[in-house]
Amino acid sequence: MLDVHAIRTKDLQALSPAELAQLAGQMLAHITEQSKHIDAQSKRIDSQAQAIKWRDAKIESITFQLARLKAWKFGAKSERMNAEQREIFEETLAADQADLEAQLAALQASSTVNRSAPDKQQRRQPKREALPPHLPRVDQRIEPEDTRCPTPECGRPMVRVGEDISERLDIVPAQFFVQRQIRGKWACKCCQLLVQEPALAQVFDNALPTPALQAHTVVSRFVDHIPYYRQEQINARSGVHTPRSTLAAWSGHTGAQLMPLFEAHRSFVLGSRVLHADETPIALLDPGRGKTKKAYMWAYARGAFDPEPGVVYDFCPGRGGHHAKEFLTGWSGTLVRDEFSGYESVISVEGRVGAGCVAHARRKFDELVKANASEVAAQAIQRIAWLYRIEADARPLSAEHRLLMRQERSQPLWEELHLWLKFERMRVPDGSAIAKAIDYSLNHWQALSQFLLDGEVPIDNNHLENQMRPWAMGRKAWLFIGSQLAGERAAIMMSLLQSAKLNGRDPWAYLKDVLTRLPTLPNSRLEELLPHRWRPAD
Repeated sequence: MLDVHAIRTKDLQALSPAELAQLAGQMLAHITEQSKHIDAQSKRIDSQAQAIKWRDAKIESITFQLARLKAWKFGAKSERMNAEQREIFEETLAADQADLEAQLAALQASSTVNRSAPDKQQRRQPKREALPPHLPRVDQRIEPEDTRCPTPECGRPMVRVGEDISERLDIVPAQFFVQRQIRGKWACKCCQLLVQEPALAQVFDNALPTPALQAHTVVSRFVDHIPYYRQEQINARSGVHTPRSTLAAWSGHTGAQLMPLFEAHRSFVLGSRVLHADETPIALLDPGRGKTKKAYMWAYARGAFDPEPGVVYDFCPGRGGHHAKEFLTGWSGTLVRDEFSGYESVISVEGRVGAGCVAHARRKFDELVKANASEVAAQAIQRIAWLYRIEADARPLSAEHRLLMRQERSQPLWEELHLWLKFERMRVPDGSAIAKAIDYSLNHWQALSQFLLDGEVPIDNNHLENQMRPWAMGRKAWLFIGSQLAGERAAIMMSLLQSAKLNGRDPWAYLKDVLTRLPTLPNSRLEELLPHRWRPAD
């Protein structure tokens, strides 16, 4: 067979007609084969081009969605949603962002486009926060099965010259275990004497749970807002039967034992010269009607600038001011509160001063800004924002220096705001929404101005409003309080646990230690267990 690739032009002249025909047939076959190869290659190129086009479009779409998520995350204002909505939004945003980033990484990893080294260096990697150093480390050793040199000509033993360490977060779900107290009996046969140490003291006698389990049940209920029936289901997964009635009984006993500590904590909170006050509705079961009625959880917290924070709750069947007046019997100082009429009888007592909440006044204008109902409201929001910028600078200062800064920087802005509100009030019609918003500020101007007279008084009541959020979250989980006594018990638990959180304590570790030490601690040392003074036992 002739080699078509080796034939030159001058060789064709020496070929016979038969050889020329054979050569032509071979060339036609070769051309046909090349055409098929070119067609197949063209199809592959078209397919790859379509895949690259689809991938680039997908990457562009995901990149756009990520940019939009980040814009929502960093551009959204907190005034557009309440605390619960913002938490759900942030959780969903984090999940969506992780999902999109995983899709983008997979698409980029499968890309056949060559990327230059500078592009890889310019790609910013998020900095992961270091894992807490107090967590125990469980090492997994990964070494080669054969530590001899893999080179055939060598085969000598290799020397370990270093290691790479990477850390990942792991968990072992909560495990139940049985704690046994084994008390030895010692007898003297000569004296017929038996010696045995008494059992360790417990919060209540013949108790099945240890202080750790009691604390876990209470914290799950009042911090994590897990109802008893759900705790029963969770415990059942570990093969432990704890009826919800049993869990409730444990909490009931715990609340009764914590009563003296709660009273000491109440006295500590009411020892503050500056006090915050607020209230929130709580549904209370009314067995006689088979329905719920509205009760209230009142809250009182030490001043926002107090180095030893604390909050105490008081469950009451109503919202009347006499509840707060009775709770604050004997207290004097400055009460930071909103303009609810029930507080009028509280601050009318000699030795008490009422301070207003600028955040409440601001919300009146903010509602109009959201509805695009008033340009005056937008200007009011801007003027109040200047005051809050100064407050951010003054927060870390001492009370004396904070007051000086307010008088130098905030006082002129505050007086200008007052004159501006009066002027705008004359321009807006009576009965309008903006008129009502302005009237709220002007009618309570003296109380709202109190932060300019005392460096310990904050500009608003947000400090305590943040301590009311757990009750709002709890309402979604357990729906209502079963009885008056249950509401009082919830107030005791939440007062101590929320104050522990305010002081940077782990609620479970705090309550476990308190329940362990409380039975043997003298009343004279009870203050050692208060949230702001507590230190873990050695």
